[in-house]
Amino acid sequence: MATLLLRLQGPMQSWGTTSRFDERDTQLEPSKSGVLGLVCAALGRDRREPLEDLAALRMGVRVDREGVPLRDYQTATGVLIASGKADPRRTVVSPRFYLSDAVFLVGLESADSALLERIQGALRRPVWPLALGRKSFVPGMPVFLADGLLHADLLSALSGYPPLVPWAPGGSVRLALEDLREGSVRLDQPVGPFAERRFGPRFVKQEVLHVPDPIDP
Repeated sequence: MATLLLRLQGPMQSWGTTSRFDERDTQLEPSKSGVLGLVCAALGRDRREPLEDLAALRMGVRVDREGVPLRDYQTATGVLIASGKADPRRTVVSPRFYLSDAVFLVGLESADSALLERIQGALRRPVWPLALGRKSFVPGMPVFLADGLLHADLLSALSGYPPLVPWAPGGSVRLALEDLREGSVRLDQPVGPFAERRFGPRFVKQEVLHVPDPIDP
């Protein structure tokens, strides 16, 4: 079993799972659909291409720094009404939620190490620009980690990798691990090409990684 680690760090991120036009939500950590979308951009894979190989990857997230949830909004005038015609007098306010200053270490686990090697190479030299959930939210640090491909299971890889930002001594770091049997349900598992926008459920289990206190001299 092998795990590929990615660094998702930037001024703004947004990882929606139930978004519609009039409201764009975000989860508190990266969604699987969003991470696989980023991987597809790196590989240059078209939205109409199959996703079975990527969807089979098991994903986990280590929250090195919790983001600050914020809300912005956009307005759209001349939106379609029931008749299918645009009403120039109607304006819709669309709330947009996002995370500010978050830092995540994402792990993708697979028995197919060759696939993980291809993804790592693509992250180093992506075909298309990478984004943290939305096209305008660009990474503040490289997603590619030179030492990010590990021959370890998902939990071991996430737990053992050095902190991306300093951790508070005596504190804790949150882990969100994909699980087959238990956890909260997330509707972000791709079940078809991204062009079809079809997503199914998956379980995500929360774990805690405790940060040791410094040793007194």
